[in-house]
Amino acid sequence: MEINGENINIEDIIKTQKPDFLKTRKNNIILRDSHIETLKRNGINYEEYSNLKSLILKIEEILLEEENEELELLSEELSEINYYNYTNK
Repeated sequence: MEINGENINIEDIIKTQKPDFLKTRKNNIILRDSHIETLKRNGINYEEYSNLKSLILKIEEILLEEENEELELLSEELSEINYYNYTNK
């Protein structure tokens, strides 16, 4: 397939994409691998928290002290996960 004058092989693109599904972790917190990578980069060990809400609160505490767009986006996404998975509707 040619896109913008470049020959692109869709199969190669698909092979390089790593699935990033939500998984229930050891401490029963639902996270993606990319969430864990973001937390590690910011010095947060998700295994220290017993639920997603307490992890979100820790992220929010950090955001009160410093501006961090990556953690802000993560906090928003984790809040949605918390709502859809742990809130009685």
